[in-house]
Amino acid sequence: MLTPESLPEIQRLLVDANLDGWLLYDFRGTNAIAQGLLGFEGLVTRRIFALIPREGTPIGIAHAIEPNPWVHWPKAWPVRTYTGWRALEAEVHALVAGKRVAMEYSAGDAIPYLDRIPAGVLEMVRAAGATVVCSGELVARMYATWTPSQLASHMRAAEQIAFIAHEAVAHAGAMVADGAPIAEHQLQERILAAFERAGLETDHGPDVAASENAANPHYNPTATAPRFLQRGDTLLIDLWARERNGGVYADQTWMASFGAPSSRVVTVWEAVRDARDAALALLSSRITSGVAVHGGEADDAARAIITARGFGSQFWHRTGHSIDARDLHGSGPQIDNLESRDDRLLIPGVGFSIEPGIYLPGELGVRSEVNAYVGEDALLVTPTTPQRDLMVM
Repeated sequence: MLTPESLPEIQRLLVDANLDGWLLYDFRGTNAIAQGLLGFEGLVTRRIFALIPREGTPIGIAHAIEPNPWVHWPKAWPVRTYTGWRALEAEVHALVAGKRVAMEYSAGDAIPYLDRIPAGVLEMVRAAGATVVCSGELVARMYATWTPSQLASHMRAAEQIAFIAHEAVAHAGAMVADGAPIAEHQLQERILAAFERAGLETDHGPDVAASENAANPHYNPTATAPRFLQRGDTLLIDLWARERNGGVYADQTWMASFGAPSSRVVTVWEAVRDARDAALALLSSRITSGVAVHGGEADDAARAIITARGFGSQFWHRTGHSIDARDLHGSGPQIDNLESRDDRLLIPGVGFSIEPGIYLPGELGVRSEVNAYVGEDALLVTPTTPQRDLMVM
């Protein structure tokens, strides 16, 4: 959150980037980045702006009827108020005329996870005489990075989630072996109960998908259409959770087979696993040697393995998503050169998933997911023991 203590670091970055300021904007929650940095809680029903200048104190622009969202704004920093659109545009003009400012804007929507400013607002700011550039590097450094305590929280959650996943697979295997198979949604409920006992929380899920259902990357089991696990099935469990009270999410995907897997299943699994490891190896090598790297390069490395194994057209999504301090699918650099053109560097303090997958509709879906965190000179991967082979029950 923007505070007097964090302000000097932001201003140093603005000077380094030759920017006059960082202009934050929000309306009705359209810009979660601005909300998070400003510490806003609840719905903002009127347009707000806040300029963080390269020197001096930040200045806010608030509607006269809505002071409540500014409760965390330091009292020493001014907040200008408006009631009508003419006054708002005049205040924006006074704030940014002739300045080069960063906003949550991505030219051509190249980075959709960052592109939070409506076109009309950009037109207003530019008409006020400002030059607008992308705030992507500022967001990565001042919004997406984890603190040491958040990293520790993530690591604890990762180990708990791995244990819960293994227990769920073992339970499902025992049920199948006993001739009393469990349905996908029932196993999902079991995992949620385990989260509760472990002091973890999640916003939805987890994804529990058997064989053909796993070919839908966003499958969600339901009691209205139960699918019971049986011998010969493969099982995909994608589960994510965090410690309560400000923890950082851990997000993992595990694969199992009820009975000996077919050679085709093994072939697909090994392609996915090796793609995951190729992305991690590239990142680890670059980070350890101090060579700059961006997420798209890791995406290319994973995709090259899957393509070489003959499944390139069945890898439908990015290799990984940002996990920032607030959101599971965060606003930091993505591991992506397929869905978007995210060219931000992977800097110390950012975290993300690595999760290549192969999807064969009507037959099979396989994904393997771990998380990674960029340290000062090393890549940290969670959980401590990633899956090497299919779990065979």
